[in-house]
Order: sequence, then structure tokens, then C-alpha cells
Amino acid sequence: MTGQRPGAGQVRALSVLSALGAAALLALPWIGGDYYVNLASQVLIAAVLALSLNLLVGYAGLTSLGHAAWMGLAAYFSAWFSLKLGLGHLAVAALALACTTLAAALVGLVALRASGLGFLMITLAVGQVLWGLAFRWASVTNGDNGLSGLTRPAPFGIDLNGATAFYYFTLVVAGAAAAAMALLANSAFGALLRGTRDQPRRMSALGHDVWLVRYLAFIAAGFFGAVAGLLFVYYNKYIHPQSLSLTSSAEVLLMVIAGGSGTLAGPVAGAAVVVLLKSWISSYVERWNMLLGFVFLAIVLFMPDGLVPGLRRGWKRIAGTRP
Repeated sequence: MTGQRPGAGQVRALSVLSALGAAALLALPWIGGDYYVNLASQVLIAAVLALSLNLLVGYAGLTSLGHAAWMGLAAYFSAWFSLKLGLGHLAVAALALACTTLAAALVGLVALRASGLGFLMITLAVGQVLWGLAFRWASVTNGDNGLSGLTRPAPFGIDLNGATAFYYFTLVVAGAAAAAMALLANSAFGALLRGTRDQPRRMSALGHDVWLVRYLAFIAAGFFGAVAGLLFVYYNKYIHPQSLSLTSSAEVLLMVIAGGSGTLAGPVAGAAVVVLLKSWISSYVERWNMLLGFVFLAIVLFMPDGLVPGLRRGWKRIAGTRP
């Protein structure tokens, strides 16, 4: 099924909005204080993690409830290689990404033996196993105390300990990761992935290896989840087993669903909503969890396909009523 090409007016509006968004992101440190800059860094990190899960949920049709494990695993690898082996930041980052991607490749061999509810339960089980190891393997992970005493890298001699410097670093890395995922989603492989989501039997009959396409997507999602994990541990300079928990995985899944799965802007919008409610609104509203529940209830009732698709549809209706 072919989609309609956007009109010239829609293209111009999208270009203007993109330019305004980029300008706002670049100007944020000059507009807000360190608190808002740090909050924006948290949103960017969550957006990378949500976009990586969107490769599975939105494009492959595979719902995972253990995706935060890749973020936590990369963070633990980074912390352990740094604290125990004393390696430099570049070597630590490369090894953490490689080890986490390898772990995702091994888990994918088992998880993709099933689909639907079976896949969800396997990813949930793997996430819980890794969370339990992080709690109980105290000689490696320091148990419930977590690993602390970590430092941020200094690329090209730039000190990232300041809020503004780290924000721009996160913006560059998150932008590069988002661009890579956008290219992947819009490539021939992305078309194959969407085909395996919508018509797996037909794709198999056409000669495509459905399992292999999904497996490669699972590995890519694990890799980009590891990128989010590195940013996460750089930001906090600390890692705790909670980062691998079911709660963390459920939050990421809510980001994708609330923003709009199968879109590139949806997970980013969902990440912004969840992080702002969790980190900013919670300082003013004691029962912020209840407010978060009401927000998601409203999204499900009025925008069942997510914030971004819902707002896009509303904009088209408004534009269509204009003379």
C-alpha cells in the first residue's frame, strides 16, 4: 500500500518546525539554568533508549518488557571496566558497546524463537535475570550499593563536568544515534522489517528470511540501547540495579506507546512527557504517579495511536477546514 506524498505546505511547515526545534535545542543553555539543562539531558538520554525500543515495537511488531536491561548492562560494563580494569574512556565505551551488543545477539537467539506474548515473556524473564544478578552478584556489581566514583570523558580535551558542556555532548550523540535509526528505518532493511511486522507469511513466501530480519533488528536495538546506557552512566556517574528493573523497562515501553510507535518523533515526545512528569512535575505534585496515569489514560482515549500521530491528524483536520 502506497502512502500519499506530503504537500508543499506540509513540507514547509515541517521544515519550519524542525528548524525551530533545532534552534531551541541549541539555545536552551542560554535560556534556562543548569536545572533545565540537566533535565533536557535526561530527556535526550531517554529519547535514545525509547527510539531503540521503537525499532522492535514500532517497526518489527515485537513488544519487549526487558529493554532497559541493555541500558543497565552497558552502564555496568562501562563502570566495571573503568573501576576494576582502569581502562580509558574510549576503550571502555568501545568494550561496553561491544559486550552489550554481543549479549543482545545471544539473547536474540532465544527470544526470537517466539513472537507475540511469548517474545514479551522471554524478554521480561531475561530482564529480571539480569536485574537479579546485579543485586546478588555483589563482588562484581557491589549489590544494592551500586557502583560509584565514575567520571565523565573529556573528548578533544573538553571538560564535560559542566551542565552545558555535557548537554551539548549528549545532544550530538543523541542526534547521531537518532539519525542512524532514522536511516535504518527508512532504508530497504526498514521496509523489510515493516513487511515482517505486517505480513510475515507473505514475506517468507517471497523468499525473505523473516527470522534473520527480526534478529538483526533485535541486535540493532540492543546496540542503541547500549548507547543510551553510556550516556546514562556518564550523566549520573553512578549505576544501580534499579536501572535494569521491570519498572525501567515499563517506563520505556510507555514512552514509545504514548508518543506513537512506528514513528521517529513519537518516542522522543513520549520520553519528554515521562521525564518531565517524573523529574519536574513530581517536585510540585506529590502524587505525580497518579497524574502520569491520567495523562496516559487521556492519550489512550483521545489519541489511541499516540501523541504524534494524534496531533498530526488534528493538524490535518484544522488545515483541511481552512479556505
